[in-house]
Amino acid sequence: MSFLWYIIIGLLSGFVAGKLMRGYGFGLWVNLVVGIIGGVLGGWIFGLLGLHAGGIIGNLITSVIGAVVLLWIVGVLGRALNR
Repeated sequence: MSFLWYIIIGLLSGFVAGKLMRGYGFGLWVNLVVGIIGGVLGGWIFGLLGLHAGGIIGNLITSVIGAVVLLWIVGVLGRALNR
């Protein structure tokens, strides 16, 4: 059941990150996948900083932060390669 929660939180965080990062989003479906990957990235970033977010809300915040960072990196790289 926890794997299902990770997927749901990742999908929700990808949607939220896509709304927060206007101009860096890539459409609903890609942003949802980015949210799932962002959950992993957010957990890694929080681990490096020695932070731990527990519960559903903490996991959602971690995933949103990771997804925003991922969307920003992909957006910057995409714009740099298009020049």
